[in-house]
Amino acid sequence: MSDIIVIGGGVAGLSVAARLAPHAHVTVLEAEDNIGYHASGRSAALFEANYGAPTTVTLSEASAEFHHTAHGGYTTPRGLMLVAPGEARGQFDTDLAYLKMHEIPVAEAMRYLPILNPDAVAYAGYHAEAWDLDTDRMLQDFRREIRQNGGALITRARVETIAYDARGWTLRWDDEARRADMVINAAGAWADQIALQAGITPIGLTPLRRSMARIPAPQGRDVSRWPMVIGAGEQWYGKPDAGAWIVSPADEDLAVPHDAWPDDMVLAEGLARYAAMVTAPVDRVIASWAGLRTFSPDRALTIGRDAAVPSFFWVAGQGGYGFQTAPAASQLAADLILGRAPDIDQATVAALSPHRFG
Repeated sequence: MSDIIVIGGGVAGLSVAARLAPHAHVTVLEAEDNIGYHASGRSAALFEANYGAPTTVTLSEASAEFHHTAHGGYTTPRGLMLVAPGEARGQFDTDLAYLKMHEIPVAEAMRYLPILNPDAVAYAGYHAEAWDLDTDRMLQDFRREIRQNGGALITRARVETIAYDARGWTLRWDDEARRADMVINAAGAWADQIALQAGITPIGLTPLRRSMARIPAPQGRDVSRWPMVIGAGEQWYGKPDAGAWIVSPADEDLAVPHDAWPDDMVLAEGLARYAAMVTAPVDRVIASWAGLRTFSPDRALTIGRDAAVPSFFWVAGQGGYGFQTAPAASQLAADLILGRAPDIDQATVAALSPHRFG
């Protein structure tokens, strides 16, 4: 069996490692104290298969059965609503088609989300095909599969050097060193930095900050059955969260790889856009946080062997779609690594390959 080291203990790295663990000696290296610390731990945790680039949609659709059935299923019905003011009809129509929703009267939308302001909301769309994901349980299940199949997960393992020679790879962290036949780069916002450490040409990943605020349940209502709601043009979104309500300005501010935190002004602007569409004022913020959504240049995921060094494998550029695509993305990665014919069509495989960058 070959030795494979996966760099990154988020959903991308853990899911690929879980797929490979029955077939190889797999070790996952995570720089932080816990798995899923960065983007994976700050996800909106929604499965909406129509969201993202065409290749992302393909991966999401191929992941649906896993999400709904694996280990008893990870999904809970949520629903998705789109709202827009009167001057945003064009953007509303574009978003409605993109998300494959149907338009509903504002009065009906208010039955789903009673805090909507009928004087501000002119158009609404809805579909039920959106689900909350139990992301923590999914991560724990991937970790358990890795360990049950003889794999290892090492936290607080910040890779310091990566060297390649005729015998393979040598990775060093702290006082440890380990050899591997293959390195899988699932390092999220740090994936280009890992590539540079390994002497591999980066692909031009762009980390973008996404902020979130948790506020009390509006007007003290029971929000548990409310849908996720998006403002036209994705200028903000809101979603129930553990008895409270979370609102994001849906920001995409350029960032460097780091432990992200929200910008107070950006949050305030997003909360103001949200508040203009509802009747419940935002009186206070319980907590706030931010994560990095990291995109490839064409905003599609990157999955495949490096063009110059095939034993360096990319699983990067999830861009906020990591959980919803993880089942199919990890299966594709495992198929490519193990030399099996992927279930995903060849055009999509090519569109996801790092070879597309030259």
